[in-house]
Amino acid sequence: MSEAKTGDTVRLHYKGTLNDGSVFDSSEGREPLEFTVGAGQIIEGLDKAIPGMKVGEEKTVTVEAEEAYGPHNPAAKQAVPRTHIPETIPLEVGLQLQAQTENGQVMNVRVIDFSEEEVVLDANHPLAGKDLTFDIQLADIK
Repeated sequence: MSEAKTGDTVRLHYKGTLNDGSVFDSSEGREPLEFTVGAGQIIEGLDKAIPGMKVGEEKTVTVEAEEAYGPHNPAAKQAVPRTHIPETIPLEVGLQLQAQTENGQVMNVRVIDFSEEEVVLDANHPLAGKDLTFDIQLADIK
């Protein structure tokens, strides 16, 4: 039976949980996640766990924040005047928006607080700073 190696296209069933046991993502009820091992298409810590696995093999992988979505960066939070957000957007904490940087780059941000005067946006990935645990099963090597 062959083992997955860097450069192989694989299909992976997974369930991702946080330290408190809450599930943040899963392939349950969906097709397995398909990607090329070592190509940087998934988080680094999970990608490193795939080489050497055989089809049907299961394992649990803990990925520290540094090899997942990185550390939480306090500088990625910014307060902007409420007038910079279109009035047609109903604000609520957790709302995801797209913002454009000064150089034209589009980035995803979340509303973490707001008042009549300003809106506090966070450009950190929602899982930044968190260690992640994955229960995985290698479904296929193509």
